[in-house]
Amino acid sequence: MSAIVLLDGGMGQELIARSRRPASPLWSAQVMLDEPDIVTEVHRSYVEAGVAVITLNAYSATPERLARDAREDLFEPLQARAIEAAKAAAGKSGVRIGGCLSPLFGSYHPEGAPSYEVCLETYRRIVDCQSAAVDLFILETLSSVKEVKAAVTAARESGKSVICGMSVQDQDGLKLRSGEPLSKGVAAAVQAGTDAVAINCSWPEAVTQGMPILRESGLPCGGWANAFVQADKLSLGGTVDGLTVRNDLSVTTYADHVMGWIERGATIVGGCCEVGPSHIAEIHHRLTKAGHTISGTLQ
Repeated sequence: MSAIVLLDGGMGQELIARSRRPASPLWSAQVMLDEPDIVTEVHRSYVEAGVAVITLNAYSATPERLARDAREDLFEPLQARAIEAAKAAAGKSGVRIGGCLSPLFGSYHPEGAPSYEVCLETYRRIVDCQSAAVDLFILETLSSVKEVKAAVTAARESGKSVICGMSVQDQDGLKLRSGEPLSKGVAAAVQAGTDAVAINCSWPEAVTQGMPILRESGLPCGGWANAFVQADKLSLGGTVDGLTVRNDLSVTTYADHVMGWIERGATIVGGCCEVGPSHIAEIHHRLTKAGHTISGTLQ
């Protein structure tokens, strides 16, 4: 049996479900401004579900998004609030905290990303805010080789472990959302010094399809998928309440996918958008029943 790094599930969709306010282009960051206690509540739900790692709620708190949808000067206060919420939820549980590096302008649209040099500069700024408070860095939904290279480079400079999560096309798990081969994304991540590679915020079937490419890296690998019908329909600056949720990914069905990834060699698993605490609790149950151990450290 294996030691499995069990990550948390989606944050943004859980916040929208629990919030009394309408969805915002700032997504999860808006809740930290209006209803910060809900962020801590969601983190705690994942801790209670049995995760080994929770991820900072900083996905949409990038300087570029804030400049477009609110005010850029909210960057450091929101990063601080994300850290505070995660620490409050983790408490003395032993759960580790993962820093968060995400697409700078928005998910699923790598064509909106700035140059490599600008990406690197911004990712370094985010790492500088988070590094003292986190145990490792989790890179999420990176959709082009350029983003992968810049984010991994910045995260590695912290001296912390790095899990590089890439988003692939739902209908073709061998291609990043940019159209570039997943293999090139994996190679760029390895060259930049990542400690692990993964596919995230894509259909679970696409994660399964891409798993052999991840395995070829020789590094720990895995995935955390979403449950959207078609995530790339989200426009830059749009709100996620317009996306349709799949009706064929129940708690048990999603766990079936995850256990399939583990059979294919995955040692890092969790969930993304529309995969909540109940899904993670079921995965935890399946893992322990199968004799796996839950770990927050890459093996």
